[in-house]
Amino acid sequence: MPLNFRLERYEGPLDLLLDLIRKQEVDIADIPISTITAQYLEYMDCAREMDVELGAEFIYMAATLIYIKSKMLLPNDPALEKMTDGEDDPRRDLVNRLMEHERFKNAAEMLQQKRLIEENVWSNPQVKSYLPEEVDPGLAVSLFDLVKAFGEVLERVKNRPVYEVESADITVSDMIRTVRERLLEIRPEEPLFILRILAEQRSRRAMIVLFLAVLELVRMQAVVVTQKEMFGEIALLRHSHFDTVFASDQPIAAIEQDYV
Repeated sequence: MPLNFRLERYEGPLDLLLDLIRKQEVDIADIPISTITAQYLEYMDCAREMDVELGAEFIYMAATLIYIKSKMLLPNDPALEKMTDGEDDPRRDLVNRLMEHERFKNAAEMLQQKRLIEENVWSNPQVKSYLPEEVDPGLAVSLFDLVKAFGEVLERVKNRPVYEVESADITVSDMIRTVRERLLEIRPEEPLFILRILAEQRSRRAMIVLFLAVLELVRMQAVVVTQKEMFGEIALLRHSHFDTVFASDQPIAAIEQDYV
């Protein structure tokens, strides 16, 4: 049976490759490069017949797949393979890119699902009148609140021009350092409005990386999520353990390993 492609659903070549791999139900770390290459080229032929203009990145990926396929057709040198312990697999760089892309894609899908769930949860706006005076509603911020706010920002920027700069590939650890520097620029008791920083990002990927960085900072107890008032703008404050967390680079180094 020929594959049925819906061309509009793929935002880039990595999205297409992930979809092909999922349809094959194979391990992403052991891509059947010959089969995937043939299906990828079939997609491009289908797009050409339908007069769908593909970006240069699709053509570049096609060339990359053909190059990898040609290298895998060459006989292996047993001596070289023994020296490198199999690390010279020509698919390795592509697999790493696909795994990283899949991680961020899954995170975006998870956030979208949580946003839909949150939209169907009703709250009483008069709840503030039933709270004791000593209760500070500004401290009652859940991850659901953060996820919903993040989803709303993504929705607002969906139709704005987005500039993808491939050479500036920011990581979660890089974004953690950025948030830390922004917190150090203000007084300890002053809030850092994280959604404003989120809206400054130039790509959807950078927004997801920033959100993951915030989750990591909360997990490490470096920051707390807060609001000045009920249903107000979400902000970050330094946790009492902020200085302890960043006393060494070990926590950030560990995060770098988790997202490799």
